[in-house]
Amino acid sequence: MEIANRAKNINPSPTLAIDALAKKMKAEGKDIISFGAGEPDFDTPQNVKDKAIEAIHKGFTKYTAVGGTEELKEAICRKFQRDNNLTYTKKEILVSCGAKHSLYNIFQAILNPGDKVLIPSPYWVSYPEMVSLAGGKPIFLKTKEKNGFKITADGLRKKANKKVKALILNSPSNPTGMVYSKEELMDISKAALENQILIISDEIYEKIVYDDTKHFSIASLSPEIKQNTVVVNGVSKSSSMTGWRIGYSAGPENIISAMNNIQSHSTSNPASISQKAAQEAINGSQEFVGTMVTAFKERRDYMVSRLNKIKGVSCLIPQGAFYAFPNIKKILGKKFNGKEIRSSLDLSGFLIEEMNVAVVPGIAFGDDNYMRLSYATSMENIQKGIDRIEQGVNKLI
Repeated sequence: MEIANRAKNINPSPTLAIDALAKKMKAEGKDIISFGAGEPDFDTPQNVKDKAIEAIHKGFTKYTAVGGTEELKEAICRKFQRDNNLTYTKKEILVSCGAKHSLYNIFQAILNPGDKVLIPSPYWVSYPEMVSLAGGKPIFLKTKEKNGFKITADGLRKKANKKVKALILNSPSNPTGMVYSKEELMDISKAALENQILIISDEIYEKIVYDDTKHFSIASLSPEIKQNTVVVNGVSKSSSMTGWRIGYSAGPENIISAMNNIQSHSTSNPASISQKAAQEAINGSQEFVGTMVTAFKERRDYMVSRLNKIKGVSCLIPQGAFYAFPNIKKILGKKFNGKEIRSSLDLSGFLIEEMNVAVVPGIAFGDDNYMRLSYATSMENIQKGIDRIEQGVNKLI
């Protein structure tokens, strides 16, 4: 049986592959430090787990409405009003099996064959693949480190044409950790409106920001922008609920309705028990988020400081999320035992094989001059892992 072209042309997730390799090597008894995982290392808050257990005991284990329970949608509407000054009705909300599923549904709902989607680069690894699976064509907007890895309104206008259907914005960003200011978002939204380009705003790291950085939802900037935006969020990062698989979308009712129809023939509803847990995560105390962000900031400060002391490595201070994205360009071309390190893939291979440290090569995110390290791991692991990276880099000649 021949595999369909759409499946043959899709690449597996490099981040999940690195994480799986690290876990396999650990299971084999090797002392691996992994900086690959894109999930908080904190346990899900107890009050959230208690609600899930209560749901099980009460028999809340059957199908729900395809797009989520009325109660969860109401909680999400209140969340948008409280956190983002955005007013949505329940008809403008869809709950899905994680924010990744939300994004997948969006592309399936809006793209016709050949439609283009603008994707700032570096980008999260799944954006291009999801666009391609929906028959669309990813168009990359190259960003520069000196500009904080951010696109500009002028850059957007230069790429705009009748085939460009949408723009993806991810703020705070995976992999760079950069956050768009309110003024930057306003300029970009104006350019999108001028060219009738739908904005898809991935805000999954919304609550993980540091120092004086503030997150702004682009949809909150004006009624016109709100009608031209689909916001994607979820509880995976903010409530350390990656395995519970609850994400949600908010946007124009016709798009949400189409996404709901698609979901009805793929996954149906998200897990009933997870929905009860997510409702508590959104409605309940947010103290957990502050505790987690405080720990992430301490780890960020240490990791970035150490990376910037490694010869040939430099790293911007991320404003949000929990990733460092160091520049390794000056290391490329060096050798170990006569073998040249030509790419971020070569460097990541060297680090895991020789130094027992797992990182994600920058090429997975569209830029071969970088690598991504997650600091969603213990300070002890960060200290040991950065020690090994430094020792490894010092071995290169």
